[in-house]
Amino acid sequence: MHAAYLLDARVMHERLRPVASRFVYPLFCVRVDLDRLDDAGNRWFGIDCRRPLSLRLCDYGPRDGSPLAPWLRALLADAGLPADGAIWLQTIPRLFGHAFNPVSFWFCHDRAGALRAVLAEVNNTFGESHRYLLAAPGAGAIGADTMLSSRKVFHVSPFLGVEGCYAFRFRETATTSFVGIDHHDRAGVVLRTSIGGRLAPLTAARARRLVLCSPFNALAVLARIHWQALRLWWRRVPFHRKPAPPQAALSRSEEAQP
Repeated sequence: MHAAYLLDARVMHERLRPVASRFVYPLFCVRVDLDRLDDAGNRWFGIDCRRPLSLRLCDYGPRDGSPLAPWLRALLADAGLPADGAIWLQTIPRLFGHAFNPVSFWFCHDRAGALRAVLAEVNNTFGESHRYLLAAPGAGAIGADTMLSSRKVFHVSPFLGVEGCYAFRFRETATTSFVGIDHHDRAGVVLRTSIGGRLAPLTAARARRLVLCSPFNALAVLARIHWQALRLWWRRVPFHRKPAPPQAALSRSEEAQP
């Protein structure tokens, strides 16, 4: 197994109320093994170094540049979850030093290779972040049919209130990945979001091709967010002012409580 993979994905957003809106756009992410970061780099991609594509450890977790795997294993152990397997971080890489990540996913496995927890690290356009720790009932293995839920506590969009809950689904194969997120409010599902695509080893040739063919990946994410916000404002979707961020930086699903 390689230490780094490319996810060539498509992102879908579908708003159901109060106006219907749906859009799909291409996106690429990288997925790295946090225990083998020294083996993940090449001439076009690197960790904490100058490359056209890069990851900086200070963008994630404790955000102080310290190693990420020990930090997350301590968090898992504190939640009573297995912390003895591989941990993969899926995120949008910096492109020539710039990136915006609406959400990064940390896939946490046990020693046998089963997916046992996922940490969803959410960022908004105000420079704030929050983490949702997700686990199955009884801390069991997470499969394609497992639904994981967590109460929404963090402001993301001014056109959605901080209320209700998220329902997550994760479907993984050796060559594909899919994450589905439904936002439920008191009236039911109000927004469906997904990111899915094909996984391939992140070789120097693939990284070079991405840099040459998709040079504005990071900027395009922000541009699409603001364009869709402008469309919703034009259609008079109710606007929610940003509340204060939650005091705790981490929320746990009910199943992840110790």
